[in-house]
Amino acid sequence: MGDAPEKIRCDACPVMCYIAPGQTGACDRYANDAGRIVRTDPVVMLSHALESGSRIVPFAARDWDGAADPFPADTFVTGIGSGTTYPDYKPAPFIVSSQIGGADMVTVVTEAIFSYCGVKVKIDTDRFLGPEGAVVRAEGEPVGHVTTAEYGSQMLSLGGVHHLTGGTKAEGRVTCAALLALCNAEAVELSIDGGSTVIVQAGRAPIVDGVAEQRMRVGCGSATIGMFASQWAGLVDEVVVVDDHITGVVSEHQAGKVLGWEPTGIRIKGHRSTPGRYFRVSEPGLGWGGTRLTDPLEILGDWNPKKGARPGLRLLMVSTTGEEYGYYVLDQALVPQKTPLPDQLKATVGLIDENCEPSLCTVLFVGGAGGSLRAGVTRNPVRLTRSVQAGQTRLTSGGAECYVWPGGGITFMVDVTRLPPGAFGYVPTPALVAPLEFTLPRDAYLAMGGHGAAIRDLASVQREGGEYPISARLDPWPGE
Repeated sequence: MGDAPEKIRCDACPVMCYIAPGQTGACDRYANDAGRIVRTDPVVMLSHALESGSRIVPFAARDWDGAADPFPADTFVTGIGSGTTYPDYKPAPFIVSSQIGGADMVTVVTEAIFSYCGVKVKIDTDRFLGPEGAVVRAEGEPVGHVTTAEYGSQMLSLGGVHHLTGGTKAEGRVTCAALLALCNAEAVELSIDGGSTVIVQAGRAPIVDGVAEQRMRVGCGSATIGMFASQWAGLVDEVVVVDDHITGVVSEHQAGKVLGWEPTGIRIKGHRSTPGRYFRVSEPGLGWGGTRLTDPLEILGDWNPKKGARPGLRLLMVSTTGEEYGYYVLDQALVPQKTPLPDQLKATVGLIDENCEPSLCTVLFVGGAGGSLRAGVTRNPVRLTRSVQAGQTRLTSGGAECYVWPGGGITFMVDVTRLPPGAFGYVPTPALVAPLEFTLPRDAYLAMGGHGAAIRDLASVQREGGEYPISARLDPWPGE
């Protein structure tokens, strides 16, 4: 019997896999191809000039004449598929010179390995998903928590180093898998302690307890009255916009006062804030306006005839999305009786609906670019941090614009839907792998101690490829 084929060691990440011929490492990103380590996915390049489709271009292939099919002059090399700087002493996989607006520029490209990373998830819904601070779970493992709600949206904070590496192996594995799927715009089911089960997918409507959300609220109850009070004037005697946060009452509200709305003697069971604005009319839930209400009349007390209540008074109650509404007329005992909605009021309810934007999930990847990957850019990493913070160096992720947090370090956020598909990867340490590109003037790059000897022009990159044998994919810029 012959000897078994020799495994070779991959040094592309701290796991340092031994890979048998024809097999991939634990990350599925690198493989042993006849005794050499190759990157399994193509490096992604972007071009505004590319008319349609994409193409695969072999890198460093002996039988390919790169000059016969050159990249467009505006080709931008992204970090997607480029390889990493690990071990940290190496220059980044691609350090590319270019002319941008007549200026000599350098773009430093790498796939960064992030243990310190997570995602911020914005879910457009008034529905109660769970109490603030509640644990968010995937496959039963804790992966994050509910954070403070924003206007018309519920917010989750997922991942982070403590979930990735500070808990059990199962917690780290599940957290990494959930983050990877979310960042690659795939659907992930999350359960919230004391709350709902939500299916989250970037750019898609959330599915809350099996029901797909359709729209986010136009505003709180008070804001809705401010926007539409004039539409109701003369058609109805009272309007209550039911909302978990601020329920509005038009006859008491300043908008109603300006329009000359007469008092109706209505009484709301809730905490009165300012005229026409009420807090805590109900516990949060999956009902009207993010409350637990299925019958909005529960928030009404007895009507006061001394303050304008009378038989025949017309009342419209509506949610902040226009999805729920009811029309009532007070009987002789001043008890609201449900009545079919008059045609002239249907248009006003429809106007609320029309002004509600589609309910979507937004996923922002958040990462801290630490000393290790910065060493692939410059021999003096703090200078890169200062250059990014000063705005001299432009940071992108897969070609997408990033928001860089002020303060120390390079902590950035990027909308995952702005990146080409499949931009994120992982290593089983566990950690996520995200593409990064640093672009700055050539002189500034050399002055910060950049790896000048590793700078290549686009033609050289096209001829020689990267550290590992690899192919390239040329795509149009996302959104074009």
